[in-house]
Amino acid sequence: MTALPDDSWLLSIRPQPARVTAEEYEALPEEIAKAIEIVDGYVVYCAAPTPDHQTAGRRLANLLERHARAAMSKGHECLTVNNDVDLRLRDLPLLNRRPDVALYRCLDRGRGERLRAEHALLVVEIVSPGSETQDTTDKLGEYAKAGIPHYWIVRLDRTGVSIIERYRLDRAAMLYKHIGTFMKDEPGDAPSVSNPIPIMIDWSELQF
Repeated sequence: MTALPDDSWLLSIRPQPARVTAEEYEALPEEIAKAIEIVDGYVVYCAAPTPDHQTAGRRLANLLERHARAAMSKGHECLTVNNDVDLRLRDLPLLNRRPDVALYRCLDRGRGERLRAEHALLVVEIVSPGSETQDTTDKLGEYAKAGIPHYWIVRLDRTGVSIIERYRLDRAAMLYKHIGTFMKDEPGDAPSVSNPIPIMIDWSELQF
């Protein structure tokens, strides 16, 4: 076996000494917490999103927020939409993700309520070149097991959001079932969904 050069960065890698606990994570400064996710107690560093990725996330959040406000005006419970939000899926071992967009029930700020899976109605991940496996396999399983009812996987082209893959939770199996894919170049009227709230996908709102 060929030995690594003495100056290889691989030689500086050290195993994480212990799993991160919920208490340790909550004590982290925000600038550190927002740059990592915790999977089974182990730190996973999040690559900085590209400008296109950030723009797509903001546009999706704006679209969802508009429809959430419309739903609330018709009597739906209080809803919140956020980008890159801290989402607790499990305490032991700690599983903490930061979905690109999340639609969730309003939290009790007075009690300092933390966003957990039971509050989330829909989470959205935008696929990047380095996140294909995480978004389409790892998180697909994690979000389902945590009981989040709806999951969207979003893909981009050079002009904006081009594909939205939709998954709905099968509570008997605690697995997601693919229930349809919206594609920007398909002819016809703007696609829409009725769950978790009525949402119409206006592709023009999701362009760069």
